[in-house]
Amino acid sequence: MSPRTPSLRYLEQVTQTHRTLYGVLWSLLRDAHDVDDVLQETNAVLWQKAHEFDESREFLPWALKIAQMQVLAFRKRRQRTRLTFDDQLVAALIDQSIQDSEQVEPRRRALGECLKKLTDEHRRLIARRYEPGGSVNELAAEQGKAPKAVSEMLRRIRATLLDCIERTLTREAQA
Repeated sequence: MSPRTPSLRYLEQVTQTHRTLYGVLWSLLRDAHDVDDVLQETNAVLWQKAHEFDESREFLPWALKIAQMQVLAFRKRRQRTRLTFDDQLVAALIDQSIQDSEQVEPRRRALGECLKKLTDEHRRLIARRYEPGGSVNELAAEQGKAPKAVSEMLRRIRATLLDCIERTLTREAQA
């Protein structure tokens, strides 16, 4: 493989972190066009530096540092912008995002495991509720139930998932 061709795993990691990068950039820039521009620049740098990434390390913190550099470069190009954060604040926000990301991935994995433990009916109900446009009223109408009954069922399923996630994380921490 040539040094410029990223591995499949690397490409998967870029794809998996896309939303997180977008969210962090949004929290720093607060303008959709600016976020899109900086995210595109960040992805270009990630592509260019793919051969530098050590796959034994966590990808997201590395990608966030690259995003930080792109935000700083963007800010320098946009000094005339009315609302800007100083470099120390940008660095602190990125560092906090890195710390948060280290907690998100284990929770996401635990959620995936816990979703598999639900019954097919409960898994479908959760998926339908959280798909774009999914609503309790719509689910209630589909199932011929009162919205309050569907809300209560969803509350119990979420409580079950939360309990499972916490048990899974505790078990992993003790291992």
